[in-house]
Amino acid sequence: MDEKDQQPPTAETSQESAVKNGQAPSTYTTTSSAAQDVEKTSSDGNSHKSFDQRENRNAHIHPDIDHEEAEAADPGHELDVELGNAHGIEEIRRIETRGSVKSRVSRVLSVVSHRKNKKERIPFTPIPISNLDQGIVGWEGQDDPEMPLNFPNRKRWLILGVLSAITLLTPFASSILAPGITSLNREFGNDNEIVGAMTVSVYLLGYTVGPLFLAPLSEIYGRRPVLSVANWFFVAWQIGCALAPTIESLIVFRFFAGIGGAGCLTLGAGVIADLFRTDERGFAIGIVTIGPLIGPTVGPVIGGFLSQSIGWRWDFWIVLIVSVVICGLNDILTVETNPRVLMERKVNRLQKQTGRTDLRSCYDTPGEHQSQKRILLNGLIRPTRMLFLSPLVFFISLYIAFTYGTLYLLFTTIPIVFRETYGWSIGITGLIYICLGIGNLTGWAVVTAFSDKGVVQRTKKNDGVFEPEMRLPLSIYSSFFLPITFFWYGWSAHYHVHWIVPVLGLFPFSYGIIGIFTPLTTYLIDCYPMYAASAVAANTVMRSLAGMLLPLAGPSMYENLGLGWGNSLLGFICVIMIPVPLLLHRYGARLRKMGLQL
Repeated sequence: MDEKDQQPPTAETSQESAVKNGQAPSTYTTTSSAAQDVEKTSSDGNSHKSFDQRENRNAHIHPDIDHEEAEAADPGHELDVELGNAHGIEEIRRIETRGSVKSRVSRVLSVVSHRKNKKERIPFTPIPISNLDQGIVGWEGQDDPEMPLNFPNRKRWLILGVLSAITLLTPFASSILAPGITSLNREFGNDNEIVGAMTVSVYLLGYTVGPLFLAPLSEIYGRRPVLSVANWFFVAWQIGCALAPTIESLIVFRFFAGIGGAGCLTLGAGVIADLFRTDERGFAIGIVTIGPLIGPTVGPVIGGFLSQSIGWRWDFWIVLIVSVVICGLNDILTVETNPRVLMERKVNRLQKQTGRTDLRSCYDTPGEHQSQKRILLNGLIRPTRMLFLSPLVFFISLYIAFTYGTLYLLFTTIPIVFRETYGWSIGITGLIYICLGIGNLTGWAVVTAFSDKGVVQRTKKNDGVFEPEMRLPLSIYSSFFLPITFFWYGWSAHYHVHWIVPVLGLFPFSYGIIGIFTPLTTYLIDCYPMYAASAVAANTVMRSLAGMLLPLAGPSMYENLGLGWGNSLLGFICVIMIPVPLLLHRYGARLRKMGLQL
């Protein structure tokens, strides 16, 4: 056996082997040159022994973090470097004496900091890597920086932050006009209540159309270009709404604005699936979904004072100004995150560089080749197929649609109740929505605090195996809060109790809807990570349709049944639907297996 065969395997070859086996390469397999210098210069070997023990301990404690993060996590690292640069036993002893107290203290702080800040993780599915011998183009390792899941934290949260700002803005635009319905009816000479309500609810009709083609297009051409086009389409129609000459034209312009505004709501789930692993998605989806629930709450508060002071048309000018700024930041600060699209670009680049036409993406099925027309057609019909052919997507969408519809029903009836029953002005009535906002924020804080932690704990109890149904316990508890509001708010307003009583009655619903909406949306992403945008698009279509239609039935329902029994009817339906999250938790796995082939 020659000398080459007797050499131990190097760190580089070990890492290559790990990557080929689908494992993350360890950042602690290399032997420090500083440790080798100390070994050569130390006669008793204590220094290099201490160094190696420390390295081994760090590799055990921090197996899944970068080398720079590991150095920052070990305050004794600087002492190790100083030892490695020493040239003599006496110099080493002086360094150890001077640094021993500091080293001991720093190591204690390191352990405490690690226990406090180190987040427990669950096992991850390895990302597909390249195998050019077989013509497969994939990522260059488990830690490939081009893979969106491996983007630096600052970059990932920046993209999510800009996205969440847009998802707050477009639902805000959906309800800002609600307090100004009376003013615009007077200006346009409209005395039909349904037509007046359509100026608000037709925006949600746009939400039912946009996702059907925006989601699949983002899965074919990328999130960034599709979202950018949708955002600027939304911006353009704000000008039309502000200058609308008739109520009919206003309704049409609001519809087109809703189509553009649906982009961020539809693609947000896909971006989260691209950027965040399973045990981070709960908090990430909480950041994005707070917009669709807080936005409609804040909109009427501001819209009420705008309509009363400078006129309802300024609702749209304000939205236009803010949206131009946010959409501009989105185009400047964000990058493409869809791994399929990024890999297709890489395949095309390598085909040109190497002249090989046999190369294919690691995300493509072997032996399957579809024309661009067929890919586009399959993508366009995927949200509809998921909605009607996947029992899981259908039942989740139906449940969320009802809760979302009743939310908008409350939005449209609150001005009527407090202006007619309590004689409040438009501006003061808008302040009622603050209670809904407080409930939303409270629910959001609870969900984001416990969603990911609960998943990690349940995965550990399940021998490290993650199941998407582990997201659902929060929804089970939250479902009990919804009916409370309708009985409390309805009967207190019916008997003209002091205004604080019906206002406080809105809190349970606004708290509970977050606990339903956020975990169930995250559940869909966990079930269909590669097609998360289409799954959430199907959900968005049904909930937006309910959000548009239910408020139209509100005036006649309350006129025939009164505030007490009208709200009680909704409350009884909420009681009937309480078991839905529990049934999903118990039978969700079966429903997933009954789903269609995507």
